[in-house]
Amino acid sequence: MEAKKRNRLFGPSVSYILLVLVVVSLVGCTNNSSSSNVGVSEANVEDGKELYQANCASCHGADLRGTSKGPSHLSKVYEPGHHSDEGFRLAIKNGAQQHHWNFGNMPAIPRITDSEIDSIISYVRVQQQEQGLE
Repeated sequence: MEAKKRNRLFGPSVSYILLVLVVVSLVGCTNNSSSSNVGVSEANVEDGKELYQANCASCHGADLRGTSKGPSHLSKVYEPGHHSDEGFRLAIKNGAQQHHWNFGNMPAIPRITDSEIDSIISYVRVQQQEQGLE
């Protein structure tokens, strides 16, 4: 009976929209602790550093500690067990709705290849290990 009242109040289209918003807001979040799977090499990390500076640093900080436009990638929220490499990849390619921060939605980063994304992720993961998570 309660569910019928809710459906009359919200209607099926609003319920569907709410479901879609919840799913979309969770893109990139995972509890898979073995989710870091990008191949890391010294060359890959060096390329990733340059690509990060060119594509990510203006919002996430040259030191990965965030800016007034975007969150720190050294936050515990971005550890591999919560935001997998695939989550990073999807956010870079498709953008991401605001869900762990108050900076607004992240836009997609245009004209970036899968191998460049892998290099960026490698750099971020190495920096997370070297600098630690906040």
